[in-house]
Amino acid sequence: MSEHEREEQESAQQLHAELTDQIEAARYQYYNQEAPELSDARYDELFARLTRLEEQHPELVDANSPTQSVGGSPEAAFTPFTHLERMLSLDDVFSLDEVSLWYQRMQKAAGTSEVPVTCEVKVDGLAISLLYEDGELTRATTRGDGTVGEDVTANIATIKQIPKRLHGEDLPRQIEIRGEIFLPLKAFADMNQKAALFNKEQEDLKAAGKKARPKQKIFVNARNAAAGSLRQKDPKVTASRPLRMITHGLGFVDWANGPQTQHGWYSQLKEWGLPVSEETERVYSLQQIYDYIDRIGKKRPQISHGIDGVVVKVDQISLQKQLGQTSRTPRWATAYKFPPVEVHTRLLDIRVHVGRTGRVTPYGLMEEAFVDGSNVSRATLHNAEEVVRKGVLIGDTVVLRKAGDVIPEIVGPVVAARDGSEREFVMPDTCPSCGAKIAAQKDGDVDLRCPNQAYCPAQITERISHLGSRGAFDIEGLGDESALALTQPEANRDEVAASLVQGQKVLLEDGNVLQLREAEDLPHAEQILKAEALLPAPAAPILSNEAPIFSLTSEDLRDVMTWRKKKDCWVQVRYFWSKGEKLSAAAAQQAGSVFGPPKEGKTVKSLMAELEAAKAQPLWRVLVGLSIRHLGPTASRALASHFGSMDALRSASVEEIAQVEGVGAVIAQSVKDWFSEPWHVEIVQAWEEAGVRMADEVEASRPQQTLAGMTVVVSGKMPGYTRESAKEAIESRGGKAAGSVSKKTSVVVAGDGAGSKATKAESLGIPVLSDEDFDSLLQSGRELLVSRGLLEDVSEGTD
Repeated sequence: MSEHEREEQESAQQLHAELTDQIEAARYQYYNQEAPELSDARYDELFARLTRLEEQHPELVDANSPTQSVGGSPEAAFTPFTHLERMLSLDDVFSLDEVSLWYQRMQKAAGTSEVPVTCEVKVDGLAISLLYEDGELTRATTRGDGTVGEDVTANIATIKQIPKRLHGEDLPRQIEIRGEIFLPLKAFADMNQKAALFNKEQEDLKAAGKKARPKQKIFVNARNAAAGSLRQKDPKVTASRPLRMITHGLGFVDWANGPQTQHGWYSQLKEWGLPVSEETERVYSLQQIYDYIDRIGKKRPQISHGIDGVVVKVDQISLQKQLGQTSRTPRWATAYKFPPVEVHTRLLDIRVHVGRTGRVTPYGLMEEAFVDGSNVSRATLHNAEEVVRKGVLIGDTVVLRKAGDVIPEIVGPVVAARDGSEREFVMPDTCPSCGAKIAAQKDGDVDLRCPNQAYCPAQITERISHLGSRGAFDIEGLGDESALALTQPEANRDEVAASLVQGQKVLLEDGNVLQLREAEDLPHAEQILKAEALLPAPAAPILSNEAPIFSLTSEDLRDVMTWRKKKDCWVQVRYFWSKGEKLSAAAAQQAGSVFGPPKEGKTVKSLMAELEAAKAQPLWRVLVGLSIRHLGPTASRALASHFGSMDALRSASVEEIAQVEGVGAVIAQSVKDWFSEPWHVEIVQAWEEAGVRMADEVEASRPQQTLAGMTVVVSGKMPGYTRESAKEAIESRGGKAAGSVSKKTSVVVAGDGAGSKATKAESLGIPVLSDEDFDSLLQSGRELLVSRGLLEDVSEGTD
């Protein structure tokens, strides 16, 4: 063996030992403790690295390797029990290509292209084995190391969902039924909320010098909560937790009359009174497996319990036996893992964000993590009290969760991962954007606000972005980035200067390159000052409030410059206009720039056209665009419909405004207070002078109120309509556009991609129309439903 080969071998051995130690520690925490330091995604990553390493170096594989074993080991606090048949794990795959390769192996083994399989949700809970003897539950055991688990029979007996005796007559002499113990997500959230309230009460008692009881545990996730609940020494504690179970397989079976398919076994388990998943399906092709994975992935947020993937199993028991198993997993099953909705990452800092109404909100700045299909580096923490409630410290490893389109949320800290360097967050007492002193608007408010609404740059940016949003003026091209360019073009200047200190180059818009030289020996503060001196003079914002937004010209936007990170270099870019053509060397020397005059491109022309078109938007959108606290689209529509003009609304009393249906006293007072500020009135006047419509058209042009008194739910795509325009079409005809189905719903319109709303409507006896009927419904309202026999005609009445 050469010296190079020996070094490579030693390096592989060292890496193998390190990965093994990390995985074994994680397994112990996962199976035997309630707060694992590693997230599932990180564990999967380490396990995949170990598997690849052993494939490259087969000599490293032995019986003690995590790739050859299952689970953790029993705790001394519980009696060990040997399973009659070993509890195996599953091979995980992370792509549809890997699912395809697995299915091809099944086809080859079966000698046919059509291999029936069951598709099941992978429940994120605690594995359990139930031993029934002559129909009686005699033992319940955790997985343990797959061979020996922990006897938790007394605790399992507290779960009413699990029968003490199987239903029926012809029962096996012995049978091990495998499943997953879990906490429903809603029950988990309720349990944590009650614990948080209890802990707050104890803190208040302690602060008042009174005797307080020990705090209750706040669980990081439902899986840990289920594990902690099941592994209680006192069954009474377990009984107080709303645990549930889903069965998903078998161990040892002593019964001559057993079903010959996996799907048949699930029917049998259900007949015996055991809980089985309603999501399980038998399918017959690879495409049907793909369809199931896609459907469950979309449905995931609506499922009552946590899932982290889809399990696919060969349906025929005879083929399962033919395929057999490895030391750790069955060859006839695989688990497709979804992208994680919950990961662990490092909380680098807690900073605050200032919203358009001045609300100052803490948020976590984290090491970037890939969660639920996207990279996340920020997550809201709502308010200072929420930071304390969650118990997170700056520097913590935290659990980060994101599901679908939900805003990323920091769930809580991984306390076991702390090393003592973490520190508490202190809420600032001044606005980070303008320096004004922040405070609660009134006694009892949890939120703190910056009072400098007129001149606070952060609030101005947020309001500009808001007025361009779909719910307000709906101006394409006026979003978060363009609002920042108009109001805070130097927002990233400190990061640009910091990059110069770190030795990176900065590219200016004129083609010049900046680099900080001979500054290594300077103190850090002086390095930053020298770096900032290299940069061009800070650019002044185009807008200091929203009043001039509709008076902007293309020329006003010509020289708006911002800083943008490209790869490993910060670049100064012209945000709205396009960079000019590159000049010849001689022309560049004469002009003092590598590029010629900037060009008015499509971006700025489109924005000018959008701003002009927005001036004709109806009054309710103008009201939304003004960022009046508490005033959203629904109440704005009601006010616009009632008063008809901005002047009429401004001159109305609080009582007159509050009498409008759907408005109320809080909104009325907020509207009146808003118009009492002179700078607010200046905004309205500036918009009116720029041509923004301040009064709706006469009643004659208003759509006929065909949907008056009706509640309409639109689900799926409506050809010719966006979600917003469909909602507006309903409400402009007097109807209420609802987002969920209830007994008060009048009709559901189901288009392509409609989910469970149509099914729920049918179960409640509510009429369901297709997307092709939407225009007819808008035109005819109840008459359409009556003509279709979907609604009783009560217009004539009875004596």
